[in-house]
Amino acid sequence: MSLFYLLIGLVLLVIGGEFLVRSSVGLSLKLKLSRMIIGLTVVSFATSAPELIVSIQSALDGLSGLALGNVIGSNIANIALVLGATALIAPLAIDKDFFKFNWPWMMAFSIVLYILLLSDNNLVRWEGGVLLGGIVIFLVLLIRRARKNPEAVNVEEELQETKWWKIFMFLVLGGLALWQGSELLVKGAVDIAASLGIPESIIAVSMVALGTSVPELAASIIAALKKEKAISLGNLIGSNIFNIGSVLGITALIQPIQINPEGMGLLNNDIYWILGISFALLPLAFLPKAYNISRYKGILYLAAYLLFIYLAFATLS
Repeated sequence: MSLFYLLIGLVLLVIGGEFLVRSSVGLSLKLKLSRMIIGLTVVSFATSAPELIVSIQSALDGLSGLALGNVIGSNIANIALVLGATALIAPLAIDKDFFKFNWPWMMAFSIVLYILLLSDNNLVRWEGGVLLGGIVIFLVLLIRRARKNPEAVNVEEELQETKWWKIFMFLVLGGLALWQGSELLVKGAVDIAASLGIPESIIAVSMVALGTSVPELAASIIAALKKEKAISLGNLIGSNIFNIGSVLGITALIQPIQINPEGMGLLNNDIYWILGISFALLPLAFLPKAYNISRYKGILYLAAYLLFIYLAFATLS
């Protein structure tokens, strides 16, 4: 029954994430926001909604390891799994502007998270406020840059003509699916962890994180199958930024995240994976061919993700 809850929860999160993205983009277009802002803020935040709902629900249930592990595991999956799988299907081109803005901000948020967790092994409300404040600064600077190049991100034509009633229908259905999906996912994951004697933090960085990263994975693979010249890597990086800044920030403001002894692997191991995999984008993007993530680089990232999952469960033996 626990596995059933887990699978149904994952399906609802995927459906809810898709509805929320469509309603968010449609609403932004109705309000005549620039396409760059839509792509790097609205879509990134919307695809982070599953992580946000799951983390808040976990924290309120007293499962801090699940809340933190979900974000850490999801960020690792977004780059190593999603980027790796997509590059394996079709090589990805990287915009030069990516390394001038998005990548430095992702590294900055990852490092700040590491420092905050290292200080007292938890995230209290004021630290959540720091992360949330960082998102506000990021958005302000992003909007300024968007004014210089407002048409940098393309949006599906059908979304530009979405009716108001459809926007609100997608919004309501997406919200309900995410809420119910998070309930079932957390319940299934906790029950499985308890029955197998696996710490909740390990379940979080593997099964739960993979589930909440499904929207990014599906969208990226579809883009590659359509033989598009480049994936919007900024959306993946933007999702990682929002995961740390808004998901953990909002969760810590609502309910401080306390790390119990069983979840210390998040600090002693998993946080370094985020830093390492994120930083590796820099040399991989220039060697041997600049501004290109080729298939063999995708294989390297996929291998790194499999190694991460293996090591996470190897600690149980």
